[in-house]
Amino acid sequence: MFADRARISIRSGKGGNGAVTFRREPYVPEGGPDGGDGGKGGDVIFEADSNLRTLMDFRYKRKYEAENGQDGMKRKRFGKAGQDLVIKVPVGTVVIDEETGLIMKDLTEAGQRFIAAKGGRGGKGNVHFKNSVRQAPNFAEAGGEAKERQIILELKLIADVGLVGFPNVGKSSLLSAATSAQPKIANYHFTTIDPNLGVVKIFDDSFVMADIAGIIEGASIGLGLGFRFLKHIERTKVLIHVVDVSGSEGRDPREDFDKINNELKTYSPGILKKPQIVAANKIDMTDENSPQYLDFKEYVESKGYKVFPISAPLNLGVNDLMAEALKEVRRVEQMVPEEEDYSQYFDFEADDKDPDYREIFVSYDQEDDVFVLEGKQLDKIFRSTNFNDIGSLRYLYKYIEGKGAIEKLKELGLQEGDMIRINDYDMEYWEE
Repeated sequence: MFADRARISIRSGKGGNGAVTFRREPYVPEGGPDGGDGGKGGDVIFEADSNLRTLMDFRYKRKYEAENGQDGMKRKRFGKAGQDLVIKVPVGTVVIDEETGLIMKDLTEAGQRFIAAKGGRGGKGNVHFKNSVRQAPNFAEAGGEAKERQIILELKLIADVGLVGFPNVGKSSLLSAATSAQPKIANYHFTTIDPNLGVVKIFDDSFVMADIAGIIEGASIGLGLGFRFLKHIERTKVLIHVVDVSGSEGRDPREDFDKINNELKTYSPGILKKPQIVAANKIDMTDENSPQYLDFKEYVESKGYKVFPISAPLNLGVNDLMAEALKEVRRVEQMVPEEEDYSQYFDFEADDKDPDYREIFVSYDQEDDVFVLEGKQLDKIFRSTNFNDIGSLRYLYKYIEGKGAIEKLKELGLQEGDMIRINDYDMEYWEE
């Protein structure tokens, strides 16, 4: 089964905590601090693998976690860094951050990789907190938090040429006649549910061709398989529009041609900028001199498209069609690519900086009659606090005071004896 979309959750490794240890030496207060730093948490990395073809594996496993960093140790020894987690996906996979809807990376080449979630930094050991006043710090820094994300994976086939057209017009037959691919072919009145790929070899050259199934009238607004297969067309360089010119299904070839192009335009106007060659299929069921074919040919050519009469099952006209497709593929490859719209891409630099990281937010919970402090850096320092050590508590208080949070709380009405909540911990406020 071909799976081209999956939703998974990823979690990087948490950074190891710094150690609170003391060396055992005479005449040194509490032996002197020698706690080592914690190890960095493992990253979550996506890598494009040419041996994979679908996203089927992600339907059975949806949670991926990198290894946590090891806590620091005595004698200033660092904790071991957590092992990175490498998630392999097929070439052509687009990795999307579900929360923002932005593209994190488009993995179009084998071996291409990127870090989707960085592991937390290792916390500093108590040796870093020694100063002239605090000779024996009894606290250390907590490791950085793990980063969690919900990820959408979308696989878009990478093909040079895409076959488009209504169901049962002969796209699969054409793919089979021009390549070694063996798609299931029958007189179905509904569309194939899986796209197929094949390699066309011609004139000591070759290109990849895909049968882009799933397009019916209304596909651009999600009818039928809709968006699921229209997205595969976006990567192709050239389109071959297959039309049943015999009208064997009781439809007008000209109307079929216009309806499919309208669906492509509605889904993405850029698709119609791609070179399009028209394959007038099932010519064996009519005649190249028939009024129906000549009327269709004149109509399509008036719109600027080349028309090639073919019969895919009989392999009539297929070589000429493939030769034209190869010529167009090579022409497109020589063109200067359009600049990419980076506004649609996830901003990793901004995500890493996080301007709110050092900010402390204050509020008053009227229901619990408690003043609340919140902040990412505050949370890290709070987790590092040893509540049995006055020096550690003073370090926490000085940080909160230095950020102006106490003054902000007083503006909200904070007085001595009131309760301040950080995370789930409530403490009574008294001025020194």
